[in-house]
Amino acid sequence: MITNPKIAVFGGGSWATAIVKMLCENMDQVGWYMRNQTAIDYIKENEHNPNYLSSAALDVKKLYLSNDINDLVRYGDILIFAIPSAFLKEELDKITQSISSKIVFSAIKGIVPESGLIVGEHFHKFFKIPLKNIGVIAGPCHAEEVAMERLSYLTIACQDAKKADLLSNYLSSHYLKTKTSDDIIGTEYAAMLKNIFAIAAGMAHGLGYGDNFQAVLMSNSVREMKRFIRKVHRMKRNINNSAYLGDLLVTGYSVFSRNRMFGNMIGKGYTVKSAMMEMSMVAEGYYATKSAYLINEKNKAKTPIIDAVYGILYENKNPKQVFKELTEVLD
Repeated sequence: MITNPKIAVFGGGSWATAIVKMLCENMDQVGWYMRNQTAIDYIKENEHNPNYLSSAALDVKKLYLSNDINDLVRYGDILIFAIPSAFLKEELDKITQSISSKIVFSAIKGIVPESGLIVGEHFHKFFKIPLKNIGVIAGPCHAEEVAMERLSYLTIACQDAKKADLLSNYLSSHYLKTKTSDDIIGTEYAAMLKNIFAIAAGMAHGLGYGDNFQAVLMSNSVREMKRFIRKVHRMKRNINNSAYLGDLLVTGYSVFSRNRMFGNMIGKGYTVKSAMMEMSMVAEGYYATKSAYLINEKNKAKTPIIDAVYGILYENKNPKQVFKELTEVLD
């Protein structure tokens, strides 16, 4: 076990920026890979990310920034990936050296489209990283509230409790509380699924449904999440814990939720393409919806909400009609 590990964060978006900010609270130096050299130069001069989470002050004296992914792979003992799942493989293809001896934590809330795997499984299969060296950083936690140093919570999941504890300590601060878990697969699937349910919540709002229906939708969503995860990875877990239910609720209800925002636009009549063009951030739930639907074709869990969102996003079904039918099967 490494006593004083070097940690490198990969990604230039809101969540990567928030994680870098958290780590700087407890570390003398944090590695940070961003592919955009212009953004790196701006951060060095102005001490904040120009494109994402610009209100977060960054201690540039502690940052080792590079747009060379292999440089940061060599630098870090623990690699934290916070690149949107739709673009992850493109970045990983740039890695020219073995990372099989590294400890990898995923802060990505989605499935790798090219492999159809959650991020941890993708690293295990294609990069030969032992499962005991793979972990997940889960919510409930919005990057925007980390920037404002509002009290937030994280769940750090890893089969190896010592590694989970180690990273947990580096992320903890006066505004960030952490807990650990050994359910890496369930936690990562929950982080992916909650984005789909948040899109459904946004669609409902855009269609004019009120708080009463939203409550029923969220209640059904957590039960659907439980059924789905049980099919892919059966173990004893409490779905009401914050890594599952808590993360679902904050993503389904928060004004900061990009997935809810995306769903709201679809409910108001935007096409998928026009909604994506108007948003400056990636709605992970769009890609997760297709992956979850395809996975469930084999597992056969009862998933009316996932099926409804898939029908609207990928089969061009009418949102108003789909939700009218959905209201008949929810309870």
